[in-house]
Amino acid sequence: MDTDTTTTHQLPRLNEPAPDFEAPTTHGVKKLSDYRGRWLVLFSHPADFTPVCTTEFIGFAKAYDDFQALDTDLLGLSIDSTYSHIAWTRTIKEKFGVEIPFPIIADLSMDVAHRYGMIQPGASDTSTVRCTFVIDDKGIMRAMIYYPLSNGRSIDEVLRIVKALQTSDANGVATPEGWTPGEKVIVPPPSDATEAEKRMNEGYECVDWWFCKKSL
Repeated sequence: MDTDTTTTHQLPRLNEPAPDFEAPTTHGVKKLSDYRGRWLVLFSHPADFTPVCTTEFIGFAKAYDDFQALDTDLLGLSIDSTYSHIAWTRTIKEKFGVEIPFPIIADLSMDVAHRYGMIQPGASDTSTVRCTFVIDDKGIMRAMIYYPLSNGRSIDEVLRIVKALQTSDANGVATPEGWTPGEKVIVPPPSDATEAEKRMNEGYECVDWWFCKKSL
């Protein structure tokens, strides 16, 4: 018996495996497992041939090399056909002089969209909102950002959060508001009273025992 994917799929959750998928794209069939060993930014847009989405795709394309330098791939998605995606990316190249170097999922069945919670009924039953999912090299969901249909996302922020996550993983630290590489990071707070007593004398830049920073 057919089941409604909107009710059978649990929405993705942070620090758990990202929902699996296999879908046609402008670069052939892609599966989540194809990206194992690299980070992935999976992002949805409401529709091809729309102004806000076009600015976002141009932004992602211009930042493509920066993402690649972080061993991070890009993968777009909307509920449009592969033919529509190809026509749109060709138009972007012709009219704006920007080549779209990453694949775009054609999700006419809305299967991937429902698995990832990209359909928000309060916004639209037929279009994906502007979702951005950061999936690490082990296939684990690490960050999720949702924007409304009317407002484009910040590509710089997506790039920043990938850098921040990778820095936290590599160094066992947290990052403060607006952190960018080169700035001080936050040392995890002490886990017991003995560590708290020692913290102020461990050479960190501390405001108090629970708030300390250091340079990497």
